[in-house]
Amino acid sequence: MSVFPRARLRRALVSGAVCAGLAAGTLGLTQGGSRLPVALAVPRTDVFAAADRRPADGPGTTYLLAGLDSRSVLTKQQRRRLHVGNDACDCTDVLMLLHVSADGDRVSTVSLPRDSYVRFAYRTGHVQQSRAARPEAGKINSAHRLGGAALTVRTVEQATGVRVDHYLEADFATFVDAVNRIDGVTVCTAKPLHDANAGLDLPAGTHDLDGRHALQYVRARHIPPSGDLGRVRRQQRMLAELADTFADRGLLDDPAALARTAGDVLGTLRADEELTTGDLVALGRALRRSGSAGTEFATVPIADFDHAVPGWGSTLVWDAERAERLFAALREDRPLTDGEAYALPGPGTPVGWDPADIRVRVATASSRSEQAARLEQDLRAQGFDVRPPRYGTAGTPAPRRTRIVFAPGQERRAASLAAALPDARLRPTEGHPGVIEVRPGRDGARVVPVVHDRSSVEGAPATGDTLDCDHNG
Repeated sequence: MSVFPRARLRRALVSGAVCAGLAAGTLGLTQGGSRLPVALAVPRTDVFAAADRRPADGPGTTYLLAGLDSRSVLTKQQRRRLHVGNDACDCTDVLMLLHVSADGDRVSTVSLPRDSYVRFAYRTGHVQQSRAARPEAGKINSAHRLGGAALTVRTVEQATGVRVDHYLEADFATFVDAVNRIDGVTVCTAKPLHDANAGLDLPAGTHDLDGRHALQYVRARHIPPSGDLGRVRRQQRMLAELADTFADRGLLDDPAALARTAGDVLGTLRADEELTTGDLVALGRALRRSGSAGTEFATVPIADFDHAVPGWGSTLVWDAERAERLFAALREDRPLTDGEAYALPGPGTPVGWDPADIRVRVATASSRSEQAARLEQDLRAQGFDVRPPRYGTAGTPAPRRTRIVFAPGQERRAASLAAALPDARLRPTEGHPGVIEVRPGRDGARVVPVVHDRSSVEGAPATGDTLDCDHNG
């Protein structure tokens, strides 16, 4: 299944909406919360009229940002050039709740993975044609195919308990154009990124990408960490950098530039009928006031990453208790990063690979030392699969710092082990066997608690200033 670029939506949406809001407010286009003026009008969709049993209204304003996998306007040549394939699903491969706090000092975004398994929120009294045509439950991204934007909104509200105030939607065809119109985007990577399926080939470093290459970047799924969570975090990094770029360009302080950008970008989106210039002004002011430190990004915690469902294949099941805490923070207008909204399943540093599935051997120079025995005991206590020790050549000096030696291809396992050994150095070594080796150093080998939680490794709340290139370049 093809993947909709979340950053495209985010950027086209957030930057476009922000610019539109600021431009509208600065240029005097808001009159008591009037609807968007003709100059900034966007296609409208009625997503709330048929809604019933909606969550209660709360403080702040929440947007549902949707990215639609639609390629009907792309030619075969364009599809090949953009590496998007031919099969569109008319589904939302991007769904995000963006919440603007009531005081306007914080903007929080929670991503809902496209394969999340949820119940669909059909209207009361709706007569189903058949279970195949109107299944009771399935992947959240299929709500759009089954009932358009209206069913998507109702399903998200039902699953999260968060009331959606406004809806914004973009599709494949607008992403490249939207990115080009804002003069491209910046991304940074410490390692080369290559994904043949997405057409991505980036060397290590910082890069300014045009629309086509940005599309490849945000669609890539086969670069570590692979899968949706890693892709989401990369897109969050891109958005964080975009906010810094806009600030550096002085765009947020230039009414004329804001108006031009708003007109360019908003024309590519669909919006709900209730969206007003006042709403966009509030969003724009919040992003300008909060800055990168006041923007938050998180992904709903997952309990099961491979829940098989007949007819749907592999789906994602949310961690109900932890997800509810996260959504409660949005409903109650609380920060995601306060420690209450996103709880870990246990004490310790989150690791993405189960320690029980990581084979470890402690290697010493000549004989079993007290240090090695203690290290083995501590690693077992953290759940690692500790194998019998290996003894090296007598007289071989121990390294100053503890080393973790592993074969290429075991980076994720080694990274989880390194989280438990924060003072150790990672040493990938060609030809090394499958068991990861810990070579204790003269400075000692400290073991700290770890907890297996794949969601937190790539989806825990993070502020924009910790995701941009200045922090991660």
